[in-house]
Amino acid sequence: MTDRLLSIDTADGVRTLRINRPDKLNALNAATLDALDGAFADAAGDDTVRVVVLTGAGPKAFVAGADIAEMNALTPVQGRDFSLRGTRMMRRIERMPKPVIAMVNGFALGGGLELAMSCHLRIAADTAKVGQPEINLGLIPGFGGSQRLLRLCGRAATLELCLTGAPVSAERALQLGIINRIVPAAELEAETMKLATQLAAAAPLALRGMLDCVNVGGECGIEEGLEYEAAQFGLAFSTNDMREGTSAFLEKRKPAFTGT
Repeated sequence: MTDRLLSIDTADGVRTLRINRPDKLNALNAATLDALDGAFADAAGDDTVRVVVLTGAGPKAFVAGADIAEMNALTPVQGRDFSLRGTRMMRRIERMPKPVIAMVNGFALGGGLELAMSCHLRIAADTAKVGQPEINLGLIPGFGGSQRLLRLCGRAATLELCLTGAPVSAERALQLGIINRIVPAAELEAETMKLATQLAAAAPLALRGMLDCVNVGGECGIEEGLEYEAAQFGLAFSTNDMREGTSAFLEKRKPAFTGT
């Protein structure tokens, strides 16, 4: 099932996960949510993987939303379970100990935008559009859209996107802080892989420490966040990578990090 729903490739420490439902604009049904959850669990536990890139198959969509045909028949209890299923998977991505880059190649709407926002970085084609159109279905975001938008771009923009349901351009998403970078559509994969390769060459334990600091700091007060950062900073001094990085700087050479 996973082979059918996801295309998985690994090269030079970068694992690319491509949602493979182009005929459905890569819509997220329950099986796809489960396949993604398993794929990210595998990537987290694989020491050869240092960075994950997530994208959608086909030229039109990253993910155009959740699967409306599947949702249409759900009971209230099943609807809550479906929401929790997606939320758990996206929290797994958010808490990944390795950087995750969303390569937004087209529409990222509803569950698709929620999925992209759970990734650590987002690079979008200049032709991409993003939005939370659930209001047009008589629904609200169910995979954390209201909460992650609020943290990324503030109250006013969150209410605009969620209450109107209107999609916005990649340029507008960049201005709001939803997207990190925009590149021409023809250059999207090359630019994303360039960034992924750069991150894959960095010190894995330092990357993990920074991800942990941001995740913890985003959910606590400044004093607690500073204490956590100081603890992570001290812990880095126990790693071979720290010795290698500082030695390479002093010796004017490129470091070779091993993740130890």
